[in-house]
Amino acid sequence: MEEYVNLFVAKYGYAGIFFSLTLGVIGLPIPDEVLMTYAGYAAARGILSMPLAFASAFCGAALGSTISYGVGRIWGLPLLAWLGPYVGITAARLAKTQGLFGRYGSLLLVVGYFLPGIRHLSAYIGGMSGLNVRRFVLFSFTGAFCWSMTYLQVGLALGKDWLRFVVYARHYGFWLFVMIACIAAGLYVIKKSRLDEP
Repeated sequence: MEEYVNLFVAKYGYAGIFFSLTLGVIGLPIPDEVLMTYAGYAAARGILSMPLAFASAFCGAALGSTISYGVGRIWGLPLLAWLGPYVGITAARLAKTQGLFGRYGSLLLVVGYFLPGIRHLSAYIGGMSGLNVRRFVLFSFTGAFCWSMTYLQVGLALGKDWLRFVVYARHYGFWLFVMIACIAAGLYVIKKSRLDEP
């Protein structure tokens, strides 16, 4: 796997990251987490520029989710049910995501990026449910930002151990998101409390 993504990034660079993530978020079977974490590792080695890798990843993920939202909003469930088997979207996964969207709504557009299988469906469901475009952009693009930055930073920090992290992240993606959110919240509270001290 490492050799494959190494060759892919070397050959296609930022454009490869952008188009891979666009197609991956739409639902094609592309190892998004692997590519993202390796891109962070490549940035640590000086092969890629971190700002450009992030811009490529964020724009690709945002475009993919926007296309999915548009498909869901215009053509809805019938097209998704017909197209699903060709892009790995099963009826069970669709039903699960619909249930989660009914309970958690727009928040799923953020957290869903960290849940393999859900990431590919949350924008479709958002479009099908008639979610307001501005609300969709706010939550979905926030999710794309957090997800892209998280995996790139992990690859940057872990270096040669990046692939081991991906294996765990595929199984525990949601809890990874919760942990990072808690750490970020804790750092924010500490910083704010220090600023408020006389």
